[in-house]
Amino acid sequence: MYVLTFRIVALLAVLMTMAFPPHAQAAESMSELVNRAGMQRMLSQRIAKAYFYLGNDVSVKETKLQLDMAIERFQKNHALLKANVQDAETKELLSFVEDNFSQYLDLVTKPYNQENATRVLALSEALLEVCHSVVLNLEDQSGAHDDHIINISGKQRMLSQRVSKFYIAYQAGFRDDNTVHSLNNAIEEFESGLKKLMNEGRNTEEIDALLTKIKTEWERISPYFLKVRKGGLLLMVLTTTDDLTKMSDRLTKLYVDKIVAK
Repeated sequence: MYVLTFRIVALLAVLMTMAFPPHAQAAESMSELVNRAGMQRMLSQRIAKAYFYLGNDVSVKETKLQLDMAIERFQKNHALLKANVQDAETKELLSFVEDNFSQYLDLVTKPYNQENATRVLALSEALLEVCHSVVLNLEDQSGAHDDHIINISGKQRMLSQRVSKFYIAYQAGFRDDNTVHSLNNAIEEFESGLKKLMNEGRNTEEIDALLTKIKTEWERISPYFLKVRKGGLLLMVLTTTDDLTKMSDRLTKLYVDKIVAK
């Protein structure tokens, strides 16, 4: 019980840090907007993952906290983006985000069942797609190569949650080739992104050290993702992917700090 309580407290601290980063006062900068928009991609996947874990009675207290906090953070980030985005095209995309999220929120706050879970999976994909379009628009507007690094780093947060989402979905009964294919694609994308970041010439020593830590943890756990058909390991997948998300979030903030400080 003590270990579980400690994990919940630690998780709450992490979520609050991600929700209110120390450089919130610089939220109007394009780099920070790219970061916040990128975080929306991760939250779209984390909400679905938490819904599946909660609905299948795995680490109930922790995943309920994750679900509630992810919803709250998504709403706050969306409000910040709406308040700071100026161009008409991105504003229209944010309207699509709002419409999709409204349907999504209605579903993930209902009791878990197979029909709702099917729709949650579909809506998590639709929401991810439009959130990603917002990131690309903002990156394109910035015209800065630096913001592409923030995009890639921020995407790692999403991919770690995406891996966990498809892993639990498969164990929850979505045992089709599409689920396995989507899981494998997320694994490949994470590895490709990690390679790009490790080869980035502008990395500081602190960034390189963190990337090495992420790589070590990824290499330790990723073989188990590929064994999804064997089942089990739900808690291990939950905790390790959350750790990877936390480290990737810290990494993204380091890139933002490097750019904002220039």
